[in-house]
Amino acid sequence: MKYALVNNTLASLMKEAAWDSELVDEDFYGMKVEILSQPDCEWYEVKTRYRYTGFVHVSELLLDEERINIWDGADKKVVLQSYGDVLSMPRVRGHRLLSLTRGGVVAVLENANEDGWVKVALCDGRIGYLKEKFIGTYITSYSLEEEAELRRNIVNTALAYMGTQYRWGGKSPLGIDCSGLCSAAYMLNGVIIYRDAGIAEGFPIHEIPYERMKPADLLFFPGHVAMYIGDNRYVHSTGKNGSDGVVINSLNPMDKDYREDLVQSIKAVGSLF
Repeated sequence: MKYALVNNTLASLMKEAAWDSELVDEDFYGMKVEILSQPDCEWYEVKTRYRYTGFVHVSELLLDEERINIWDGADKKVVLQSYGDVLSMPRVRGHRLLSLTRGGVVAVLENANEDGWVKVALCDGRIGYLKEKFIGTYITSYSLEEEAELRRNIVNTALAYMGTQYRWGGKSPLGIDCSGLCSAAYMLNGVIIYRDAGIAEGFPIHEIPYERMKPADLLFFPGHVAMYIGDNRYVHSTGKNGSDGVVINSLNPMDKDYREDLVQSIKAVGSLF
């Protein structure tokens, strides 16, 4: 199998090998993808670590096998800030090498200096500096032993996207869709769930009775998914006029944020737990 690294702020996974095709997903900087085919010299069909497929332009990929091997062994941190610049020097006047969104990863070379700058490597070998407060632990696994904490962390991660615009196929603070929001919130806490708005075999989300729903569980509607956050409220990304992105709505018909059209069409509740 051949692999590549995402070498752009975000890799756009297109439905077909063309820029004017439909955006089906985005993957984050520094993430490894499997190359499935190369339909022409400019586009690669790839599969992400969460088994989603699409076509990515060569300009957004790093194909150097040696660099990929080095990256595999690097000590990585994940960007948790909505958007952060990697600069050429540990000063605010440094040249911007690259901007990263929440979910992108960097390799840490040195601990933060007294001014909070961390020396990092990008996957193409460039060296830069990023503020320590912008990055955190790159979580790649999870345990159900601390259920309450994991539920709380997943919900808080989803709420960090509040106000983000709706983007079909999007998965970052620059724009995000319903399943992008839920899958990113889980992924940043080490859990890989299905990227689309449904319960799929081979992924850890399973159906539970509505009455057992707790924070971080998922509400499924026809073509839509939301995350329950407690107190009869849920967070989701919606293109509905007046919302236009990540908002909180209510399951309680007495609340002003009640969405009757959604509540009446709930198909299932899904849970990791």
